[in-house]
Amino acid sequence: MAHLNQRRPQNVNGDFYVDTTCIDCDTCRWMAPEVFYDVDDQSAVYHQPSNEAERLAALEALLACPTSSIGTVEKPKDIKVAQEKFPILVAENVYHCGYHSEKSYGAASYLIQLPEGNILVDSPRFTAPLVKRLEELGPIRYMYLTHKDDVADHQKFAEHFQCDRILHVDDITADTRNVEIQLTGSEAFTLTPDLLIIPVPGHTKGQTVLLYKNKFLFTGDHLAWSETLHQLAAFHNACWCSWSKQIKSMRNLANYSFEWVLPGHGRRFHADKETMHQQMHKCIEWMESLN
Repeated sequence: MAHLNQRRPQNVNGDFYVDTTCIDCDTCRWMAPEVFYDVDDQSAVYHQPSNEAERLAALEALLACPTSSIGTVEKPKDIKVAQEKFPILVAENVYHCGYHSEKSYGAASYLIQLPEGNILVDSPRFTAPLVKRLEELGPIRYMYLTHKDDVADHQKFAEHFQCDRILHVDDITADTRNVEIQLTGSEAFTLTPDLLIIPVPGHTKGQTVLLYKNKFLFTGDHLAWSETLHQLAAFHNACWCSWSKQIKSMRNLANYSFEWVLPGHGRRFHADKETMHQQMHKCIEWMESLN
């Protein structure tokens, strides 16, 4: 839990605050942008919630915070309302799990709800309120892991839900050596008619992305919307394998159609397919300028 005696002085006066344990993961700022902002490389409250919607968003950000760095002066009596909102609907049958994990530096994870069994995309924090809600949404068939950085509590989820984990062999580590489905090679892998796993080496050697219904693209740390650049971008300062390979992977990904970019880190982006196509080429041009 956040500690009031560690409250950052950059917070405005009021109930909500961020303490000095913040790791600047950006989670609260994109979940509740009307409340939280970035100041001196950490988050802080610049506007106290002034209505129910803002308060709910702030409480959801509090619960999602991977380091429990967000607190309230008064004990929130409505915290259960926020707990019951997770997973939060993104669109159609796709949800944001919340409860980000410090082990993944606050990366977002997602759930695809399907009649034949749900798919967990990357690992949230294994916590009782979320597990209960996931159980209510149906059995989990697969736990798809985009890359080695965002696996967090994968073992606990696999054991609890008895689901098969999926990860590319080039990103297997000692912690993930028991993953049930280990992908190989550089060719796209059809998991079901609606689910395609596409290798995109660059950020890590074994990074892949998941394309659902040619509409939702779960990108891990390969691709995200940049608030700074105001366009789709990759993480040049967090490329652990090869920037040149990531450019090549991005060129390949530009041949696919999708309308949603749902990343682990960075911001989401939603647009029609033509706009997305233009954004992908803009991203590639920007990446090439840094090579």
